[in-house]
Amino acid sequence: MKQKVVKTLKFSSFFLLGILIFWMVYKDQDINRIKSILSNDVNYFWIVVSLFLGLISHISRTIRWNLMIEPLGHKPRALNTFLAVMIGYLMNLALPRMGEISRCGVLARYEKIPFTKLVGTVVLERLIDMLVLLLLLLVVMVTQFGQVLEFLNNNPQVKEKLEKVMYSPVLLGGLLVFLLIVWFSRHKILGSSFVKKILGFVGQFVEGFRSILKLKRVGVFIFHSFFIWILYYLMLYCVFFSFGFTSHLSALAGLTVFVLGSFGMVAPVQGGIGAWHFMVIEGLALYGVDRVDGKIFALLAHGSTTIMLIVLGLISLLVLPFVNERSEENGELASENI
Repeated sequence: MKQKVVKTLKFSSFFLLGILIFWMVYKDQDINRIKSILSNDVNYFWIVVSLFLGLISHISRTIRWNLMIEPLGHKPRALNTFLAVMIGYLMNLALPRMGEISRCGVLARYEKIPFTKLVGTVVLERLIDMLVLLLLLLVVMVTQFGQVLEFLNNNPQVKEKLEKVMYSPVLLGGLLVFLLIVWFSRHKILGSSFVKKILGFVGQFVEGFRSILKLKRVGVFIFHSFFIWILYYLMLYCVFFSFGFTSHLSALAGLTVFVLGSFGMVAPVQGGIGAWHFMVIEGLALYGVDRVDGKIFALLAHGSTTIMLIVLGLISLLVLPFVNERSEENGELASENI
């Protein structure tokens, strides 16, 4: 009961935070103007292309995850892995980071793979994604330094928060105290039964994490690690051609907006709602796009992707048990024939 209450409070707090940011961004927007532009001034062909690229990126992520699982001695069916990935995206819309746990749980159940090993692969996957994102940020900072500097000057609260995190004496002091406590208590801590259980859990986790050292197709893995993010970028850049006020912007401008929006997705709110919109609107403003138009752009780009994830996620939830039930029946028939 207590856990359900805690989960409910977490969901509510994150959801309300996202709604609050979203309301602050859109509270002064003219609803009739939004309806008029969405009805008459949008080239929806590029929205369809964007969503198609999104689907390809999810398939690419499925292939990469299977590559990471193979060294663990398991070879899950690609369809099960894809359905698990899509269910994960759906769960992320309910609670931030819940998707990672959900997709590991789904695959562990239907493919009989240890859950903790799968979690290790997903953590590694997220670290690789963060490295690629930081690489893209570096490209943006080198090629669009003026715009990045202008963004920080236009949003001093973002700059202040970054400085506080980097130079916080409370954070650094707390980390030092924690490390000292762990060091002087290490023998007692390591001898407890609780820690031994945790170490067993960590052992399986690390095995999943180290799967990258045993990859059979390293080149394919590296390709998909970059291909996923190229497709994410193209998804957003395609939306630029849906509006007259963004169709003239360069590919580098699109990359800048994409990177800023990606950091908005890191915010602890469901699906980046509110935070992603704010970052994209401010990113477009750096290139002369009126913030009112930027709000409409962000609303359509985020809304169309979210609807696709909800639809595919719900379909995956419905299809998953049926697909595996049929495969189990086929397996039983095959064994009977033998």
